[in-house]
Amino acid sequence: MAVITGQQPTINKARKSVAGFKIRDGMPVGGSVTLRKEQMNNFLAKLIHIVLPRIRDFRGISPDGFDGRGNYNLGLTEQLMFPEISYDDVTQLHGFDISIVTTAKTDEEAFALLKGLGLPFKTT
Repeated sequence: MAVITGQQPTINKARKSVAGFKIRDGMPVGGSVTLRKEQMNNFLAKLIHIVLPRIRDFRGISPDGFDGRGNYNLGLTEQLMFPEISYDDVTQLHGFDISIVTTAKTDEEAFALLKGLGLPFKTT
């Protein structure tokens, strides 16, 4: 995640044990990064212009990812689409979620903002 975003992630730990997944309380289960200003602009430009077009059979991202408050969420199934990741260095594929938080108050305003920024939404 640090290679992709250019920022060191914070480690998220499990809040409680789940026997079915063999997870114990306090085990590291993920990481998160909050990007702002220049790093956010660079990541968003890379996502729009490089990463999303590299997805196989890509027809646009779903407009259903809005949360009702002007924020957009999308998930990627693997990290190999990023140019910084070498296929030979990957031992296990990891997916991740991307949350784009906007100052828009409604989903319609956020859709117009993200569409204006260049996010390729599916046309239904």
